[in-house]
Amino acid sequence: MTSAKSARRPHHWRRDLIELAALFTAVAVADAIANLIGHQPDGPYLLMASAVALVATAAFHTWWARRHSHAPPSDEADVAPGGAGAAGGTGTSAGEADGTGEGGVVGAGETGTTLWRMRTTVLDAPGSLAALCTALAGLRVDILTLQTHPLAQGTVDEFLLRAPASLQAQELSRKIAAAGGASTWIERADAHDLVDTPTRVLSLATRTALDAAELPLALRQLLGRCTIHSLPAVSVTGRATGQSAPVEGVLEETVMRLRDPSGGVISVERPYLPFTPTEFARARALVELDARLGPRVPRSEDVLTLPEGNEITVRRADQGDLTAARAMHDRCSQDTLGLRYHGPVADADRYLDHLLSPRFGRTLAVQTASGRLVALGHLLWDGDETEVALLVEDDWQRRGIGSELLRRLVALAEEAGCDSVYAVTQSRNTGMVAAMRALELPLDYQIEEGTLVITARLSSEGAARPSAPTERARR
Repeated sequence: MTSAKSARRPHHWRRDLIELAALFTAVAVADAIANLIGHQPDGPYLLMASAVALVATAAFHTWWARRHSHAPPSDEADVAPGGAGAAGGTGTSAGEADGTGEGGVVGAGETGTTLWRMRTTVLDAPGSLAALCTALAGLRVDILTLQTHPLAQGTVDEFLLRAPASLQAQELSRKIAAAGGASTWIERADAHDLVDTPTRVLSLATRTALDAAELPLALRQLLGRCTIHSLPAVSVTGRATGQSAPVEGVLEETVMRLRDPSGGVISVERPYLPFTPTEFARARALVELDARLGPRVPRSEDVLTLPEGNEITVRRADQGDLTAARAMHDRCSQDTLGLRYHGPVADADRYLDHLLSPRFGRTLAVQTASGRLVALGHLLWDGDETEVALLVEDDWQRRGIGSELLRRLVALAEEAGCDSVYAVTQSRNTGMVAAMRALELPLDYQIEEGTLVITARLSSEGAARPSAPTERARR
């Protein structure tokens, strides 16, 4: 700023007159000194010393001026950093406000962050979402994804957020409430939630199309933390249960009731948060897809070799195996059936149709080289929990078949996202107890009136344990 103003000043004649007078004065003084010193005995030496000192002083002055010439004038130094700082500040603020600019990139690189899923209801008015985003930016929270669920009155906004690790859920909830959010719900998220909604829905539809047993799991993953019950239209004893729902389904705040394509009702409950019409439409679309495709089970088979050399095949089973399963029941002893079903042995056949239905879980069957069914393993969806059950024909027990089935069922449970599995048996059923212990997972035991409930907490290593039979080929 100073140099620019100096360049625009007008040239004045008085400045030239002063400089010319100073020059003449300096010449006169130099001549007088030269005459005075020149008549002295050491005059020439003094003149030479003065010239050397003058040259040294001029050289030092030139070096000093060049060394400090790179520093800008004080006014320019104040302007340049200020301008750059203003531009940088604008970019950062914009990024923090919408979570997608430079502020979002910086937040992605931070290590001390936490992922949150947040849902809140706002008025359907201009500026409502902007107020939420401003509140989140003030807390240095990045918005990773956003979904809107229109309601008759207001809008439900669902966020996936990346926040500083020091930010507590209570503080975040208070800020959102102050910005106009109501009925706010917050829970921890993980890396799986980073998948965008269309991709996740397509993936769930693909899994449902390949396997009818995936429908309850797909609904649970689609709707978040909820409880799903499959209520059959006919009980295992053959009596009508009265469970039914219209084709279009029913939505009642925190409960959905959808018509099960195989008969009965699929009930979905989420007591902590009402379902939105958008969620209801997505769930109904998955159920309609399942109904159009009809019964289906993947037909992969694994051929295993038992320690004594016999070959067996492990595959998925469904209601088409009902006749073979009943024949296996006929070959099993009363004690084996009693340990499996914990009730009157005469009623065992009634459970098979229910157990083999893919709607209630997954079933693995073991058959010999001749095609005879010798063992069944069930993974049953029980609301928020998962049950495992085994039945091995008497002549094929103590050969590692039960342990192999259990290991595979646990692997299916882990794949489905289950936290634990439990088995209901009796304390004298040493085979089942040994198979559960062979999983090498943390176990909890609970005994009530002779009934033993063993719960295994799953881990990433649990399903990868070696078993007695060795896998030879996969078709």
